[in-house]
Amino acid sequence: MSTPHPASPNPPQPPRSSPQVPGRWRAAAAATGLLRADGSVASTIFAEMTNLAARTGAINLGQGFPDVDGPHAIKQAAIRAIENGHNQYPPGTGIPELRRAVADHQRRHYGLDLDPDTEVLVTTGATEALAATVLALAGPGDEVVTLEPFYDSHAAVIALAGATHVTVPLHPTPDGFRLDPAQVRAAVGPRTRLVLVNTPHNPTGTVLTRAELQVVADAARSVGAIVVTDEVYEHLVYDDAEHVPVATLPGMAERTITISSAGKTFSFTGWKIGWLHGPAHLVEAVRTVKQFLTYTSGAPFQPAIAQALADDDAPRALAASLRDRRDLLCEGLVAAGFEVVVPRGTYFVVADGAPLGFDDGVELCRRLPGLAGVVGVPVSAFCRAPGAPAAESQGPTTARTLASRVRFTFVKREDVLRDAVGRLGALREVR
Repeated sequence: MSTPHPASPNPPQPPRSSPQVPGRWRAAAAATGLLRADGSVASTIFAEMTNLAARTGAINLGQGFPDVDGPHAIKQAAIRAIENGHNQYPPGTGIPELRRAVADHQRRHYGLDLDPDTEVLVTTGATEALAATVLALAGPGDEVVTLEPFYDSHAAVIALAGATHVTVPLHPTPDGFRLDPAQVRAAVGPRTRLVLVNTPHNPTGTVLTRAELQVVADAARSVGAIVVTDEVYEHLVYDDAEHVPVATLPGMAERTITISSAGKTFSFTGWKIGWLHGPAHLVEAVRTVKQFLTYTSGAPFQPAIAQALADDDAPRALAASLRDRRDLLCEGLVAAGFEVVVPRGTYFVVADGAPLGFDDGVELCRRLPGLAGVVGVPVSAFCRAPGAPAAESQGPTTARTLASRVRFTFVKREDVLRDAVGRLGALREVR
């Protein structure tokens, strides 16, 4: 008979059905509305809607990426760069040619005078620029103010930094989504470390006016906060709208980090070539963090984008084409029964489903493939969920205010949009 083994002091526990993995990832998931009550993580609404489009054959107007590549000459420049051996690590700050091209672009368009060696940093898209900036400059005890609705990565990186997210709502008006100056001043306080502004704005398509940006700048300066601007749609503005970089406002160049990228301007979103610029001491801080994220990327794409930034005609042609496609989609949405706030910039239009009898944009988006063979994204996905403590402390939530609204993209071929508009006509029978 064998001798029994002594009992283990730590007997094995039955496996949990949902293991709780510690770390900051949970904060990022909660900040973007992905953390379920049981601790599991939901897929994003963007993934859900894309899968829904694939399953049903619906036209996907939810995801905002072009279905046509950018200029042939830029692609050829990247091919030449590969063939000429630009396939190893470029400098962590970006190749000198691209940093100079960014500085030249900012001088030519906005009159900003930058030192490409100390005030410009190349990044893996604007998303990394935003992440590196927030991680470098904010932390526990700090507040970061953003607009609401907000691009989801803004909320995620604020949570990863351990900072507190404070929002200022954008209000729908016949003249676009607008800021209330009193709400801006109320949101910015002694704990505000960063004010993160996205203009032209995703998802609403609004282009903040010079007066609105001056209110933001004055509020930030009054408490010594740094302004971070997400300007990736800077060239995609329509009608009489004007893109005004915050760094061009009086006294703001020395306290602003400006972020942009080539993805939207030249329709090469997959290349992930972005950049930021600002005063040397702030860029140094961001560079210190960025070098431990990707370090560097896009070796053959950097010289191609350096060449592209000298071309002002391609972005103008793209903006003119997008304006026409915007009008096509907006007219179709109105004819289908939506109420539309016509965007002055970006790839996107926000449409209100309430006139069609849908007070819940999430429900509408899930039913749209069956009703009309089209997919959109609910605007509430860009807001903090009602009931979140931080949201409730600031009063009525933007998610409730915009609950019936849906974002559609018009950065698709004209024939695709015409097909979508034709399908949306089926909604007239729903009313």
